[in-house]
Amino acid sequence: MDNSNIIVNIQIIFYSMYGHVYKLAKAIEEGAKQVLGANVSLYKVTELVSEEALIKSGAKEAQKQFLHIPVAQVSQLPEADAIIFGTPTRFGNMCAQMRNFLDQTGGVWGSGGLIGKVGSVFSSTGTQHGGQETTITSFHSTLLHQGMVVVGVPYSAEGLTYMDDITGGTPYGATTMAGSDGKRQPTENELNIAKFQGKHVAEIAKFLKLGRNVRSV
Repeated sequence: MDNSNIIVNIQIIFYSMYGHVYKLAKAIEEGAKQVLGANVSLYKVTELVSEEALIKSGAKEAQKQFLHIPVAQVSQLPEADAIIFGTPTRFGNMCAQMRNFLDQTGGVWGSGGLIGKVGSVFSSTGTQHGGQETTITSFHSTLLHQGMVVVGVPYSAEGLTYMDDITGGTPYGATTMAGSDGKRQPTENELNIAKFQGKHVAEIAKFLKLGRNVRSV
């Protein structure tokens, strides 16, 4: 069956306090758009930190770069063929903003709205061993409860074996490190892994949708 006319809807839903996760999200978007028929949309989750605290921490200024990104709505999730979630790490787990969003998806879970959809995760930490992998793998539990098909980054992504300097990037999903002062930005290698993840997820979503279409004929 010809798959050239298969359209897959890819939603990238993230929270970013200082822009690191947003930059990975943009790279993932770029990668996903390389797949013919991929319709890719970026969304952010609702902020929970007070305006005063955001201003004091400098996050308010940093978040100006993605003010234009629409806020994700739970009702939109079943429209996706794949959802790629991005979160900074908070003590080895996802941030409260993302947890708050996911905790509102009980109705979607009850209706089976995400069963068979592709789910994938990317993350950012402050330090090299700050919980990148535990954040992503613990996030997977929610996706599995929703019945999603969890996809990571295989080692065909050459950047996973890059050892010339400190770098993020895991088989569980793309990652970066902000540094203790937040000044470190995603490197070329990290962004390339993110692009790979976006393309890989979109390709798998397309194959799965093609298979469903064949079965329905």
